[in-house]
Parts: sequence; structure tokens; C-alpha cells
Amino acid sequence: MDPRRALPSVERVASSLDGLPASLLTATARDAVDAARAAIEGGATPTEADVLADAAARVDAQRRRLLQPVVNATGVLLHTNLGRAPIGDEALTAALTIARGASNLELNLVTGTRGSRHDHAGTLLARAVGAEAGMVVNNNAAAVLLALGALARGREVVVSRGELVEIGGGFRVPEIMAESGCALIEVGTTNRTRVADYERAMTDATALLLKVHASNYRMVGFTEATPIGQLATLGSTVMVDAGSGLLDETTPWLAEPPRWLRDEPGIRQAIADGADVVTFSGDKLLGGPQAGIIVGRADLIATIAKHPLARAMRADKLTLAALQQVALTYLSGDATSIPLWRMATATLDSLRTRAHRIATTVRLAAVIETEAVAGGGSLPGLTIPSIGVACTVANPTTAMAALRADGIIARTDADRIVCDLRSIDPDNDDIVARALAAL
Repeated sequence: MDPRRALPSVERVASSLDGLPASLLTATARDAVDAARAAIEGGATPTEADVLADAAARVDAQRRRLLQPVVNATGVLLHTNLGRAPIGDEALTAALTIARGASNLELNLVTGTRGSRHDHAGTLLARAVGAEAGMVVNNNAAAVLLALGALARGREVVVSRGELVEIGGGFRVPEIMAESGCALIEVGTTNRTRVADYERAMTDATALLLKVHASNYRMVGFTEATPIGQLATLGSTVMVDAGSGLLDETTPWLAEPPRWLRDEPGIRQAIADGADVVTFSGDKLLGGPQAGIIVGRADLIATIAKHPLARAMRADKLTLAALQQVALTYLSGDATSIPLWRMATATLDSLRTRAHRIATTVRLAAVIETEAVAGGGSLPGLTIPSIGVACTVANPTTAMAALRADGIIARTDADRIVCDLRSIDPDNDDIVARALAAL
């Protein structure tokens, strides 16, 4: 008898599965049966139980590939792989309210005429940094590409060699500039670029001077960079890619500026120093949803908004609603309700109290001092003092896999699993404790 005839039918296998829509379960069952047939042709003898187990494992793997919440126990506050900035309840509620029905997305309620989607969050963020106007696109790379394409296509853009950085995912500033259709003019050296270097490179073909904040690396030693204020004296349009999105380096929305934020430039300061256009991210140090924000002179923002690519890169109503609430929170003068700042400013005593509460329920767990980081390509080389719970395990790789199965992403330190409390929402402490105890 052909052993393939003893295999269960696709329908039989599919009926044993759950957790996904029926069409996906049927497709998964078919894959498992096909795999068993191939195994038989190779000389193996899979049983019905083997096929059912394989199908169940395939369903589990599919479910784990779906977008779902996890607990960030890495100590990286803006973890790119984990979605960067968590969104606060106020911003989520604002997005949900707009999503449920109609809104004045592109309607001026005062005049009754067509309005602009940039009149909401973009205008408020511009006000928050002292700029004349603002607009929102889908991410900062898009903001840079759009601004360069609208303001410098077919002309020259002067930039320091030391600022030609590569951002996440392998995207490089020179490549983005090339796609915008402008001509890159490099000046200075990797570690030193003076205002005279920019001045010598300027010609009638110069569209703007570009300054890129090296938000994902830090250069030390024999270095020199040209301040925005000096570039603003040269008579050309100055564009700044601020990247991280710290609205104001004085952090007036916090009772005390965090020491670890030292040297991080603020958008307000860039505008005050003479930048004509500034681009930055919404989901980094702004603490909002993924977005690219462009603020600056009203005439330049209007030119950028009219570019054909602006429609392709525009943000949707949910992002704009959440970002509008984030902007209102900053304008209120108290941003401690934004999860990023709540995590970043939590006291060591409060973290230690939570860590001890977890450790008392976990055998062989210890409370340790750790160092958290901002992450997301922000504040390179700077750490934030933190507290974690460490567990010594026989096999860290196996233990990490077990935690991931429970939706917890931690880090390892030699033979220890470390869960950093600074990046963990307090509401998830019990989840972490149970998972660590299960190890």
C-alpha cells in the first residue's frame, strides 16, 4: 500500500487547527500534508500525529509573525524593531475619535471652504518651535526627500562630508539627495568643516546649505562643525535635518532637563539660529507616531506642500490626529503624559521598587543597576541610569526564546537574562514576573 494514502486529508488536518481564518488554516493544512508526502518520497514515514503536529507548529509560526504587542524589556526606549515610541492614551483616543467617523481633515470649518490637512498638527508643531508654518509627511526620510526635491531639484546643495550619514535600513543621505534630483556638493573633511568651506563652495547654482544632525553616531576628538547661525549669515537658504525631533533643548515641559540629553540640538533653537527649513521625526524624541515633520518659513513650506510628491508622502488622518494631540500636550507645558518622557524620567527609586517586587516572585533573580539608551538612532553614546532584574539561566538562548514566546523581549549579559525596568510599562510588571518565574 502506498504510505501516502495513510496520510490525513487536508480537511482532517484543517479541522484540528484554530487561531486563524479558515482560508489560512486550510492553506496551512495543505502545506503540512504536502510536506509529509515529500518526506515519504524521501524515505521517511511520518504518521498522522506528525502531520497534525507540523500543521499546528506552522499555524503557531504564522500567528507569531503577525503584528502584535510585546513587552520591551531591553532598556532601549525607542527600539526600532519594537515600534519606536509608544503612543500615549490621549493621542490614541484622539486618533480613535477621528477614525470613527467624518472629520474636517481638509475642510475649513470657519469659511466652509476646502482646507489643508497641514492646518492641524503641522501648524501646532510649528507654533511649538517658533516657526512660521509646518506640515507632516509619513516619515523623516520622506520629509528630507520632499524638501530637497521641492527646493533644490536641478541645483546644488552644499553639505559637510562629516554629515553624510547612513540612517536605519541602509538609507544614506547622499542617495536620498540623488533621488531628489539635486547635485550634492561636499565640503570640509570628515571631522572638520568650517564656515569658509561652505562659503567657497557657493555659486549661482547653489539652492541651499544642508546641515544634517548625526543622530545615530557621535564623533569625538579633533572635530569642528559649523553652527547654524554662521551658515545663516551666508545669504543662502539653510535646511537642517534634525532627525531625532527634540522640540526644545531646554525641555520646558519637564520639571528638570535630563542630564543625558546634553548636546542634543532642539528644533526651536535651530529655527531661532536662522534655519529656514527643519525636518525631524515624529516617533523619536518627539514621542509621537511615525511621521516626518517639516517646519520653517511659510513661503518655503508652501512650496514644499505644492510639490507633486507631497500627495504621495502625506500622512493619514489617524497619524495627524495623534500627532495633533502630541503637539497640544507640548503646548500645554507638561509632556509627562507622553510615554517616552514618562519612561525617560522615571526615578531610580521607583524603578528599584518595581524591580524588587518582581524579583521576590522569581527564584534566583537579582536586582541590578543597568544602563538604558534612547535608541531609534537618537543620542548615540549616551546612556540613562536604570534598574533591571537579572536571572542566571543554564541556556540564555533557550531562555530568550521562551520569553519571546510569551511576548517579552529582553537582553542577555553572559549567562544572565536581564529585563530593564525603564523600558517596561508598569502595567506589564506582573507579565514579566510570571514569565521569569516560568524559566
